[in-house]
Amino acid sequence: MDFKVGVGKSDFEELRESGNYYVDKTELIYELVNDTDNKVTLFTRPRRFGKTLMMSMMENFFSIRKDSDSIFEGLAITEHGNFCKEWMNQYPVLFVSFKDVEAEDYIGAYEMLKVRLADISKDLSDLVNADPVNKYDCETLDRLQSEKSTPADVKNSLKTIMRMMNAVYGKKVILLIDEYDVPLAKASEKDTSKNGYYSKMLDVIKGIMSTALKDNEFLQFAVITGCLRIAKESIFTGTNNFASYSVLDERFSRYFGFLEDEVDTMLEVADRKEAAGEIKEWYDGYVFGNSYVYCPWDVINHISALRYKRTAKPKNYWKNTSHNGILLTFVKSTDFDVADKFETLLNGGMIKQTISDELTYDRLHSSEDNLWSVLLMTGYITKANPEEDGDTVSLKIPNKEISSIFEDTVVKYFNETVNTDSINELLNSLWDSDEERATEILSELLWNTISYNDYHEDYYHAFLAGVFVGRGYSVESNKEKGLGRPDIFLKDRRNRRALIIEAKKSDKESDLDKDSDKAIKQIADEKYAEGTPGYEQILCYGVAFFQKQAKVKLMRA
Repeated sequence: MDFKVGVGKSDFEELRESGNYYVDKTELIYELVNDTDNKVTLFTRPRRFGKTLMMSMMENFFSIRKDSDSIFEGLAITEHGNFCKEWMNQYPVLFVSFKDVEAEDYIGAYEMLKVRLADISKDLSDLVNADPVNKYDCETLDRLQSEKSTPADVKNSLKTIMRMMNAVYGKKVILLIDEYDVPLAKASEKDTSKNGYYSKMLDVIKGIMSTALKDNEFLQFAVITGCLRIAKESIFTGTNNFASYSVLDERFSRYFGFLEDEVDTMLEVADRKEAAGEIKEWYDGYVFGNSYVYCPWDVINHISALRYKRTAKPKNYWKNTSHNGILLTFVKSTDFDVADKFETLLNGGMIKQTISDELTYDRLHSSEDNLWSVLLMTGYITKANPEEDGDTVSLKIPNKEISSIFEDTVVKYFNETVNTDSINELLNSLWDSDEERATEILSELLWNTISYNDYHEDYYHAFLAGVFVGRGYSVESNKEKGLGRPDIFLKDRRNRRALIIEAKKSDKESDLDKDSDKAIKQIADEKYAEGTPGYEQILCYGVAFFQKQAKVKLMRA
């Protein structure tokens, strides 16, 4: 078959009509409606795990304003013939997304919310003056459309629209709210600044949700998605028959993200089966309930790249789609020390932690447990064992992609916060040939950063390069010099002097002296100092590392 895959397509109708490959998740509809009696269902998953496409799929299935037979043809849900007759295109559906409701301050965010409500209202203009719609509701809808709504209009907006839909179609309304917590997440990020507005935004969102969900006689049922389950007493107060399914829950776990057999089938259809191992290493490893799942955003992006270039290598598609500030919050925290746990995770290990799937954005930073819980719910870490139950579970980094995000974030923080005086003193000691002082400072710098890759030699090379970059010198790392490649070549052009550093990783502390001597011998044997005309002083150092210790030795004539 002609294989097409669309990156970033979250509109179900568009995806199906354009002939793009679709991993069939339609069975969720049957399981949700037929096997539960939930009035309100909340699905929480990390971003880029198919929530919006899932909601668009449900809108197209249920909406009485659509004719969806063709776009569902051949999909799993159509095997339930009687169910489809009863539910497909039989109910008014109100689909709302809050994903773009964010700004630097409350006024800006509130205006974005009004714009979002205006767009929804304009799509329903045919309800205005329709018989037997209440004329006051028509006036409210008109104010919503023109962005002249009052605070009361905004808080009652969804219920008002649902009352109008119920009047026109004579049926209760299915309410779909996508990314319900984005306005609160963004407000929480700004709450540390003078523009903080979390409490104001919470009041608005709580008003919208409570009027739409609590004792609403026009509601058939509601499905809501987000990243976090905000504690019920904070936003879902009084909502009856409320069910929440997070990454910890077994039920519905297979519907968000791709299962391994789904990825294998997609690769077979795309004629790219040979890429299965790399894709698994980079994008698999998330544990939702009892299911291992791949991140669909990454898989789609990479298969698209493979279709263009068969030898395309995996890369990090996720890091530019999610805010990594929560990782920096961990590293920067002075209230609790998580450095050892970070090192364990970065080196492929597991940690035990008490976690919760019920949080509030204004208290995310109030405890270490809360922060680990947020990392779990947002996809930066995952359960290590699907069978593990209870509040205390084993956690790990799911795959290579997320590991690279951790590494980049840690390195960035170190480069931004490392003590400038210590770096300057290290450089001065190297220029002054003071091996002992350079050894002390380098070891101290190592102690104050978070290591990864299990202290592989590449880690120490990157560490040294990070120390010297941005200090007013030209720094080359592993460039061709002489007959070989020195790890670090640092040039002080103004003073016509240079540093050459070769680094070695020691297997034990007692090998530091021997390995630094090996590094010096390599500098001499490979003639690293040759080919640098015009520099009057070239200092060559062999540096050996063992875990968080260093040994610096000067090559003497």
